Amino acid sequence: MDFTKVIRERYSCKKFDGRQIQKEQLDAILEAGRLAPTARNLQEQKIYVVQSDAGLAKIDRITPCRYGAPTVLIVAFDKENVFVYPGGKRDSGIEDATIVATHMLLAAKAAGVESCWINFFDPKAAAEEFALPENEEVLMLLDLGYAAEGTGPLAPHSQRKELSQTVRYL
Repeated sequence: MDFTKVIRERYSCKKFDGRQIQKEQLDAILEAGRLAPTARNLQEQKIYVVQSDAGLAKIDRITPCRYGAPTVLIVAFDKENVFVYPGGKRDSGIEDATIVATHMLLAAKAAGVESCWINFFDPKAAAEEFALPENEEVLMLLDLGYAAEGTGPLAPHSQRKELSQTVRYL
């Protein structure tokens, strides 16, 4: 699929049909995350693939936003392996994991898989529920699957500000 078409047609799917995505599709999605740029190429992302009934029940305990997705990716990063910016007030962990997640959700659309970026959950509860290492911080969850029949973007999806409202030339 053409990149412009991917970014125009990708939306947050709020109802999945429950069919599991194909391994080839999942591999392509995960590979897109692996190839994402990170500060100093530290690759501090940690991606956990949740597909089992037990794992999905854990997801359902921490968020109401699985929407029937048969696969959920937990996107985390290693807090001890980040680039600290000059001044020492920020580091690359959150932004690098965000870039990885964005690559994966766009790759999902290109592979014929719908997605939904989930941030309505307590990251600490997610880490505890899945017994993740203490040095890892959970950034977000990424629902993956096929849209249920009749599902499409919510009304606000196509409401975009004009470039003149968001871009300034200096």
